[in-house]
Amino acid sequence: MIKSPEIIAVSKTFGLDHILPSIQHGHIHYGENKVQEAVQKWTEIKKENPHIKLHLIGRLQTNKVKMALKLFDYIHSLDSKKLADRICKIQQELKINKKLFIQVNIGNENQKSGLRKEEVLDFHDYCKNIGLDIIGLMCIPPINQDTRKYFEELNNLNKTLKLNDLSMGMSSDFLEAIENNATFIRIGSSIFGQRG
Repeated sequence: MIKSPEIIAVSKTFGLDHILPSIQHGHIHYGENKVQEAVQKWTEIKKENPHIKLHLIGRLQTNKVKMALKLFDYIHSLDSKKLADRICKIQQELKINKKLFIQVNIGNENQKSGLRKEEVLDFHDYCKNIGLDIIGLMCIPPINQDTRKYFEELNNLNKTLKLNDLSMGMSSDFLEAIENNATFIRIGSSIFGQRG
């Protein structure tokens, strides 16, 4: 049975005046790119609305791991052993276990974060062996290309690992992502409008 995807409302750079109406309407999943911006914006809101789930969809630096793990429910950008080790250490200290996605550089683009496809299987095993809760893979495909083939590739890799979740698809290509079993789609401009 195909699972209906969760919509992550990507609220990065938007102020609370934009976000509060969707919270009041009952939306649960929100995405932020930067740890410090999220801490300032979401700390109080999450105390008042503990059901809200916050997703870190941007790059996570090792020196921000503790701050991120205290606030975010999901991390979508795990892409190195150094980061995996740091998350493992801080989770043990804080006695928590967050849901993690391995970020895959599906188009092998030099400017993008993420593991190359051929590195994913070994890295997944490494993360499982140190006790991380890897729930799926994440990608941002190359722009101005047919994203379908990249989503298909990530879906197949996810199935090989027998993972249940898949984080892919944005405002411009979420339908193609859903066709390829995305369980979390990251929608920003279609919800909040264009960024300034």
